[in-house]
Amino acid sequence: MRIISRLDIKGSNLIKGVQLEGLRVVGNPSEFVKKYYLDGIDEIILMDAVASLYGRNNLFELVSQITKEIFIPITLGGGIRSVSDAEAALKSGADKIALNSAAIHRPSLITDIAEFAGSQAVVLSVEAKRVGLSQWEAYYNNGRERSGKEVLDWINEGVRRGAGEVLLTSIDNEGTRKGLDIELCSYLDRMSKVPLIVSGGVGKPEHIVEVSRNPNVDAVALADLLHYCHATIEDVKSFLIDTGVNVRPTR
Repeated sequence: MRIISRLDIKGSNLIKGVQLEGLRVVGNPSEFVKKYYLDGIDEIILMDAVASLYGRNNLFELVSQITKEIFIPITLGGGIRSVSDAEAALKSGADKIALNSAAIHRPSLITDIAEFAGSQAVVLSVEAKRVGLSQWEAYYNNGRERSGKEVLDWINEGVRRGAGEVLLTSIDNEGTRKGLDIELCSYLDRMSKVPLIVSGGVGKPEHIVEVSRNPNVDAVALADLLHYCHATIEDVKSFLIDTGVNVRPTR
């Protein structure tokens, strides 16, 4: 299982909220990225939290700077609306592109970028919100807008169109520290088989152990737990190894 750090960025600041609302400034994203890399994180996800509002991703320069010193996979998301945007992101040093809002408006964008860069470079980012008993809807614009798309149907469509990985964020659990949405993860048993990263709600390493029992899950993305120093990456990985979860040890 991969342990990934997720950084949501607004302007020049790393931010964090609860259920994608009430965003607060945490610090300088470059400093956090470097620390997580040195501490042994497996991958980094960088999300421009306001890119959809302004119609463009503002993190290309940041990625270009940090990849001079960081040599692990980086996924860049937010405001990627075209193949040329994806090309610019990859040239800046990103390894993968995360698509949400633009893909919901134009699903063929998934195929266009997959044909250009390969499916392994396309991550379908899904913000899931419970709307009924065992029912979840995909949201976009950082959890502000309803898509009308049922989460499992949308994931399977995205994979058919060329997405090679899925980043699933539980809006209901995000930032609450109460644990990942285990029911949502189990609900995805009929998901097309591509790697699944789950995000939203990890407040302690035990929460990762709970989801590691689900064969659907290939990785967990952490934010609050690391940003506010509730645990270090070494704490997390050591705990997981001690409890029998197969993760890479810290370097």
